[in-house]
Amino acid sequence: MSYAVTNPATGEVLTTYPTITDSELESAIASADEAHRTWSKSTTVEERAALIRRVGELHVERRQELAEIIVREMGKPIEQALGEADFAGDIYTYYADHAAEFLEDEPVRLLAGEGSAVIRRNSLGVLLGVMPWNFPYYQVARFAGPNLIIGNTILLKHAEQCPESAEAIQRIFLDAGFPEGAYVSIYATHDQIATVIADPRVQGVSLTGSERAGAAVAEIAGRHLKKVVLELGGSDPFILLSTDDLDAAVQNAVDARLDNSGQSCNAAKRFIVVDELYEPFLEKFTAKIAEVEATDPTSSDSALGPLSSLKAAEGLDQQVKRAVEHGAKLVHGGTRDGAFFQTTVLTDVSSDNPASKEEFFGPVAQVYRAADESDAVRIANDIPFGLGSYVYTTDPEQADRVANAIEAGMVFVNLVLADGAELPFGGVKRSGTGREMGRLGADEFVNKKMIRIG
Repeated sequence: MSYAVTNPATGEVLTTYPTITDSELESAIASADEAHRTWSKSTTVEERAALIRRVGELHVERRQELAEIIVREMGKPIEQALGEADFAGDIYTYYADHAAEFLEDEPVRLLAGEGSAVIRRNSLGVLLGVMPWNFPYYQVARFAGPNLIIGNTILLKHAEQCPESAEAIQRIFLDAGFPEGAYVSIYATHDQIATVIADPRVQGVSLTGSERAGAAVAEIAGRHLKKVVLELGGSDPFILLSTDDLDAAVQNAVDARLDNSGQSCNAAKRFIVVDELYEPFLEKFTAKIAEVEATDPTSSDSALGPLSSLKAAEGLDQQVKRAVEHGAKLVHGGTRDGAFFQTTVLTDVSSDNPASKEEFFGPVAQVYRAADESDAVRIANDIPFGLGSYVYTTDPEQADRVANAIEAGMVFVNLVLADGAELPFGGVKRSGTGREMGRLGADEFVNKKMIRIG
């Protein structure tokens, strides 16, 4: 295992980083523990929030540098990379603005007896974050932002292909005024991560990544009775039931599939369309998505870059081929050039086709025909995942009914790409446990201490 920046657009290995030694890892854990015992206990919520506000400002001030790093690391189109740095800044600012409110004592109405009771939110201690490559800044912001204001301290293991952005984030926290130990980037191996989780000084772990990684981390955490938040994969449905503007719905569908070159956990991946709209939607959707070609991600007009690595592109290629072997129809695309993958549309995916139960992490869309509303909901829920979902309808009562019936942690009605710092993010089923972002994201790693006064 090694940490390296390998440009997926060219295949060139640009920089390598050594993994942390066991003694360096021990020092990192000790540093984070000491920061929690001293700095966290001696500062106020307002003081910690001011530091996080500065972290957000530095993400925006350094947006060009930060963006160029992740274009090199994982191929994100430059305009989207700039947008990610800005969004990370917004998340830090949101928590700086609202943390004091989120951490206020919560009164409890007593059923009997005199006196009072409150719930007070205290920090837990050292937390481990295991973060993915697809949103290197945004993912860290939604974990580290609220938890550092709460007073927890952070050990952060980034993806092996994102060591340069990990280094840049570490520098921002120090430049913002955080002490050594409050936020510590660690280039750790998988075995070392198991050691961190087992360490009694570490109180919880948050992972965003694959089902496999989530299961491995949760198993170790369970053995050591550690709190876990998992944000895993998704194969989100985009349900089209009715529309008075099919072209706009189609454009939204394309945008929802191709954001971050199709490598987003909560991207729309399965397009479920009622019978009367199926043919016109498929025709327009295929034509529109075919217009988008994978190009040099450093170009300001690039809407689709390479996949994050050659390995990722090869894996997606195998998935598409396997789907076709099991009866799916390849309507458009399906070709790979190195790490670049053509926009692809599959139809006629039966429920016994492996593709119907898998996540396709790249610019591949599956289009399903539904007989009616209940059939659309059935298809949407016939998946091991339950992260996000999208419902398009002109009927408000139908929108509410379908949103209630979908087995997912998030439902967006008549809009896409609407994530916000204030909106809780997370899923059910094999998409994970717990929430990030919003008030709920600030309520995961806290000691909700009950104080009863007579």
